[in-house]
Amino acid sequence: MTLQQLFTQASADPLPILFYFICLPVLAFVMNWIAKGESQQSPWNYVYSTIIFLVCIPGIFSIILCLYSMFFEPTNLTEVNALIYFLPIISMIATIMVVSQEVNLKNLPGFDKISGLVMVLAVTFIAILLIQKTRIWVMFIGGMGHLLILFVVLFIAFRFAWSKLVRGSDKAGIK
Repeated sequence: MTLQQLFTQASADPLPILFYFICLPVLAFVMNWIAKGESQQSPWNYVYSTIIFLVCIPGIFSIILCLYSMFFEPTNLTEVNALIYFLPIISMIATIMVVSQEVNLKNLPGFDKISGLVMVLAVTFIAILLIQKTRIWVMFIGGMGHLLILFVVLFIAFRFAWSKLVRGSDKAGIK
């Protein structure tokens, strides 16, 4: 399955996509109301962190997809499916804004700063996009499922490298 086939299949039934990306900011808003004053403590901070990851992964992917479509493909962004290209970005921005009203994003587990998460996700998606475009991976190993597994492995590796890089610069006194 290619990305285009995945997008075509998602476009055929847009209700789950709409539900997912509308529920995440609403869930963050409800969490702000439920965890008022305790949001920095466990288990609430882990729930917030999960919400951020659930919205940022497709949001960053959509940003990379939009940039790729603008600069590398002759795609007119006014003719693309808005649910796939723009709804994840809007949902990501809305969710981060709602979460940041109650929680200091730097204190959430899983990432030191939201910019670090965005950077690691962007690098991972660019690497996966390059691997997928060269078709080396799919030709020799497998299909879309294997590419998803490779994404997870690369994300963990880049996340580990990023944390080592940030910790190393902190120890050296570099800001």
